[in-house]
Amino acid sequence: MHEYLASLTAKISAALAVRPELFVTHPAELKILSFLSEDELRDFATAHGWRVVRRVGGRQIEFYNDAGALYRPL
Repeated sequence: MHEYLASLTAKISAALAVRPELFVTHPAELKILSFLSEDELRDFATAHGWRVVRRVGGRQIEFYNDAGALYRPL
């Protein structure tokens, strides 16, 4: 499944470059993300400068741009 994570990352990046949020509801995309634990999903999102929220019992995952995710104090 990790080979599909790269293409999903590209899709999320492209969508968040245009809009402030992305709602992942497609079953195939949710299946890819379901293989990640809660901590792995949060780390994945933070590494890309996003914030992630699970909604509707896991049937919807929201990604947002998060300026504070990559903030490193001087």
